[in-house]
Amino acid sequence: MSKVLVAYFSAGGVTARLAAELAAAESADLFEIVPAQRYSPADLDWTNKQSRSTVEMSDPDCRPPIIGKPEDLGQYELVFLGFPIWWGREPSVVDTFLTELDFRGKRIVPFCSSGGSGIGRTADRIRSLVGEGVTVDEGRRIGGEVSAADLKLWMEGLLR
Repeated sequence: MSKVLVAYFSAGGVTARLAAELAAAESADLFEIVPAQRYSPADLDWTNKQSRSTVEMSDPDCRPPIIGKPEDLGQYELVFLGFPIWWGREPSVVDTFLTELDFRGKRIVPFCSSGGSGIGRTADRIRSLVGEGVTVDEGRRIGGEVSAADLKLWMEGLLR
């Protein structure tokens, strides 16, 4: 049984690639956070105030439904949580994942993909969503230029 889970939401494939590389680096389990309704390109149009993603991100209490959950979250001590940065934070669909599962006694390490935005205060928001008894690291923005070897070094440093 693995004690490390890499859970991720990816809208365009970048975060999915990073998550797969992280999971492979330490033989961790991989879990995709899948929205019940996948995002279309029109849904992701951040310039349109009526697009689905803009509407969701405008409501801090929005929890879009997701499909599935990890079979046995209890077996994991460490959860790497990956997502693209939307409007300076994790997407609302990730909030659904965080609020529908019990992470007490776990350590969450956020990582985000972004063309330029940093991870900001995302860890603070995640802490407020998961509540007491969960350790949430500050996390890291991972750009497309990172190598598999760099990801492995980062992950191994966290596992020590």
